[in-house]
Amino acid sequence: MSLIGKQPVSIPDNVEITIEGSKLLVKGPQSTLSLKIPACIKIEKTGTDLLVKRSDNSREAKSAHGTTRTNLANMIRGVTEGFSKELEIRGVGFRAAIKGNSLELNLGFSHPVAFPLPEGVSAKVDQNVKIILSGADRSLIGLTASRLRSLRPPDPYKGKGVRYADEHVKQKVGKTSVG
Repeated sequence: MSLIGKQPVSIPDNVEITIEGSKLLVKGPQSTLSLKIPACIKIEKTGTDLLVKRSDNSREAKSAHGTTRTNLANMIRGVTEGFSKELEIRGVGFRAAIKGNSLELNLGFSHPVAFPLPEGVSAKVDQNVKIILSGADRSLIGLTASRLRSLRPPDPYKGKGVRYADEHVKQKVGKTSVG
């Protein structure tokens, strides 16, 4: 039995959960999220808790058991509190600004980069160098942050680029001339 998968997920009072066949719908004060449940997983509602159970001990069922429970817990937390991810931009002249539903980034290229934000993700720019992404879907926030970082990953020599706020970039020593 999966250690994570067998733990119950508690449902807050302001969250509605609907199970329609293989689709799970979580509705809360901030938004509504849906999840496709694998065929080998069953979700039971018992009072104020949800139990995730697997139908058999196949490899597929074992791997989906804990993942489904974690995704369900993240969805419930997302519709009540939400998730956020913070990125920093480092480099001379590197900056970000919000233009409509997209981010305009100056990252040292000859042109500014327009990054459209997906639906369900909102961004806030602080002091032109800090980007705070927020939304209800944890995986979408992480994916958006990853795509933003991939526009200009941190340089290992000078440290310039887009990085996560809690990321530490180990800088390499440059070439030296031998005299």
